[in-house]
Amino acid sequence: MKANRGAHGIDEQTITEFEGDLKGNLYRIWNRLSSGSYFPPPIRGVEIPKKDGKFRLLGVPTVADRIAQTVVRNRFETLVEPHFHPDSYAYRRSKSTIDAIKVTRQRCWKYDWVLEFDVKGAFDNIDHELMLKAVQHHTQCRWTLLYIERWLKAPLIKKDGSMVERDKGTPQGGVISPLLFNLYLHYTFDLWMKRHFPHIPFARYADDGLLHCNSQEEAAHLQEVVGNRLRTCGLDLHPTKTKIVYCRDANRRGKYPNTQFEFLGYVFRGRLAKSRNGKYFNSFSPAVSRESAKHIHQRMREWNIARWTNAELEDIAKRANASLRGWWNYFGVFYPSSLKRVMAHLNQILVKWAVRKYKRFKGSKRRARKWLRGVSERQPNLLYHWQLGILPAVEQ
Repeated sequence: MKANRGAHGIDEQTITEFEGDLKGNLYRIWNRLSSGSYFPPPIRGVEIPKKDGKFRLLGVPTVADRIAQTVVRNRFETLVEPHFHPDSYAYRRSKSTIDAIKVTRQRCWKYDWVLEFDVKGAFDNIDHELMLKAVQHHTQCRWTLLYIERWLKAPLIKKDGSMVERDKGTPQGGVISPLLFNLYLHYTFDLWMKRHFPHIPFARYADDGLLHCNSQEEAAHLQEVVGNRLRTCGLDLHPTKTKIVYCRDANRRGKYPNTQFEFLGYVFRGRLAKSRNGKYFNSFSPAVSRESAKHIHQRMREWNIARWTNAELEDIAKRANASLRGWWNYFGVFYPSSLKRVMAHLNQILVKWAVRKYKRFKGSKRRARKWLRGVSERQPNLLYHWQLGILPAVEQ
């Protein structure tokens, strides 16, 4: 919790305050959990902006409640994790987003069509009765069953102070919610697909998923039957985020309305690639998406480096290198040239910084750029993107 810098719940108690009487606070949680008398307090509703301008309502439990949830989550996870499908990638310690991207790339080369789907409001619409049946299938521990039911039904306090009683859904923000969500989708989708369509490979990351098909007709049929299956479990496919995509490349021609899709921050589409014998061809491959690139540029602008006129490049490197390394480790795994163009934006920001900081460059970005290029060549290890060869451009 400390590593995640968790926010306070409705009691406004911070982690630091909780640690002020750590032994006593932990004893109270243990005493109530072990006796069956633990009742979770209401969760605090927090609105988080989404890409489409709307808001997602998160539920933030108290510090003590998150600790209690972690205890139960850790015990219950050992029981259900071995049963999860190998192509379920979210919230699992043995899986990663890169694993999902890697297997999806390979399958797009093999299958011509993809059904891209998104479950609308998935966390908010989980059926409590079906959820508890799934939990009971994996444990008979009465405390686990009791507390999971209480967490599912814990009311939510909105920003205006109004209380919302909950008869469905599991709050995003709760420690145990991701595990419960995976268990629910395991029976709703993963296991159902394995039983009824074992020949269809898929990858699911939380409420986003991809089904690989041999034909457009097969993809359309799957869209219909998967939609029907989800509805029987209280869920719906998102009407605009669910679509059929043709994996067009050098060997697969033709005009279709959708020839690319986004998945986990990457966009898959036909791209210029180089074969082992040096020949160029069109390959259906992933690269950093436009939305992800915009987010990276926004983060760079939020650093407000151009106004750090009292700072040196070493200070900027301390601020930026961790983020640069993180972006490269994730988005640089596939088609790194696209990410290099995105990360080069930082060089433009540094040029503006140099013009503001040094009087000798006033009004001349060209001289500032030339100076910055010289620094990058003399000290290539100073900034992480310079280590990758992303140096300031110089005019010819």
